[in-house]
Amino acid sequence: HNLPPGLEYLSQLDQIIIHQQVELLEAVLGTEKSSKYEIKNHLGQRVYFAVEENDCFDRNLCSPLRSFTIRIVDNSGREVITVNRPLRCNSCWFPCFLQELEVHSPPGTIAGYVVQNWDPFLPKFTIQNESKEDVLKIIGPYATCGCFEDVDFEVKAANETSTIGKISKYWSGFVNNVFTNTANFGIQVPVDLDVRIKAVMIGACFLIDLMFFENSLDGL
Repeated sequence: HNLPPGLEYLSQLDQIIIHQQVELLEAVLGTEKSSKYEIKNHLGQRVYFAVEENDCFDRNLCSPLRSFTIRIVDNSGREVITVNRPLRCNSCWFPCFLQELEVHSPPGTIAGYVVQNWDPFLPKFTIQNESKEDVLKIIGPYATCGCFEDVDFEVKAANETSTIGKISKYWSGFVNNVFTNTANFGIQVPVDLDVRIKAVMIGACFLIDLMFFENSLDGL
């Protein structure tokens, strides 16, 4: 009831696949172009399409730190989620200016936030609702390189006592045949999780991709 328009389908999903589209020129020359993503169900059927908006300066000089707006549209072309990331720090030595992501659904209405938590060893994030109340925690591994194995970020309850899901980086060669040989992520959460928080989890996946895998050897 009272679901943001366009998020009704998320209420049926406990697994969300995010598949990045890599253009040939970018792959060959190493140039940075605006990222495009397909958001799919576990059968490989596209549910949403996402496009990153920023300028050439941000993409090529700031790269993983760049600010962006990602607009997510449904299959009819209607914008249903907007993800905003300001330019912020990416170092544990500056704990006052760490990453923060704002997710809107519908556009103009806050659905929640992704806030990086200071930790000297582990990637840690808090998922917050529209009132900035803590809902979930995301805790990554000490090493995110993975050595071409899947890398899992655990999704935990707000008190960190139980694990309820995960965000996974799927390395090429380990992905189901419905996907091509590029970067893929999977989000696994309880099916009854608030759809607004599922939308925020999609935003968290984009942030994790840029922070830890933007310059990785995808597509090998």
